Amino acid sequence: MAKIPSVTLSSCGDDILTMPIIGMGTSSYPRADPETAKAAILEAIKAGYRHFDTAYSYGSEQDLGAAIAEALRLGLINSRNELFITTKLWASFADKDLVLPAINASLRNLGVEYIDMYIIHWPFKFGKEVKSMPIERDLVQPLDIKSVWEAMEECKRLGLARGIGVSNFTCKMLEELLSLAKIPPSVNQLEMSPAWQLKKLSHFCKSKGIHVTAYSPLGAARTKWGDDRVLGSDVIEEIAVAKGKTTAQISLRWVYEQGVSIVTKSFNKERMRQNLDIFDFCLTEEELEKMSHLPQRKGVTFASLIGPHDIVLEIDAEL
Repeated sequence: MAKIPSVTLSSCGDDILTMPIIGMGTSSYPRADPETAKAAILEAIKAGYRHFDTAYSYGSEQDLGAAIAEALRLGLINSRNELFITTKLWASFADKDLVLPAINASLRNLGVEYIDMYIIHWPFKFGKEVKSMPIERDLVQPLDIKSVWEAMEECKRLGLARGIGVSNFTCKMLEELLSLAKIPPSVNQLEMSPAWQLKKLSHFCKSKGIHVTAYSPLGAARTKWGDDRVLGSDVIEEIAVAKGKTTAQISLRWVYEQGVSIVTKSFNKERMRQNLDIFDFCLTEEELEKMSHLPQRKGVTFASLIGPHDIVLEIDAEL
């Protein structure tokens, strides 16, 4: 079983919260059937994964909960406390009065008493409950970050979440949040890869003590918003051949060497294990320099998911 390093997160008060550097993502499009998802999560636990990333909108909270119960029954883990679980507040519930009901719904889905990291999924809200994408322009509304964050802080004070954070927040949004937060965000979860490096934003987060977790670290190939700039890169392939690694492993190592944690997703047993095998080598300064000049993806990250709305364009322009 692989040994995965951990990072200690700030803004957690007396509760020292350590998070495994690599987590397994549980989103899939189209959504995997519950038995397939459960089996993949159990394989991940056997391989050494202890951090699992889900969200209300993924529809995978119940699958993860079933896998946790089965892992306990089989003795793959001795207690729920061995796992780090991240889930997210969906934009339909990004309203002060809906945050507590939303986290309680996620707790029921997962079958657990607390969540390790509860994250605001998007830096905007939907005017009503949304279950499919794209959505009508008028439903995308500004987020009342003050009132919503107060409710997130209440989740932590009540012990429903050990840590609280955000996702897809820009420097400007974080500045606003930090100016009013009693409990600063511990994490900003961002799309980040060698082809979407977000240097300015990641440096800003580090300067404020906010840990960055990278999702889609392999470029989100075969999605509406991603491409094959990472896995199809000749530069990364050349480095991979020289080191006897895969292009995916080189890419994940690059992300790790930026000082961030990673959420990677595969339901394939072999690739799942390969994604953990990135701690026995380092990239040289020359290799890092080559990768720093890789062509960067252009365009609006969120447009294909939400629709080409002004608020989304403004968010993306700052990244």
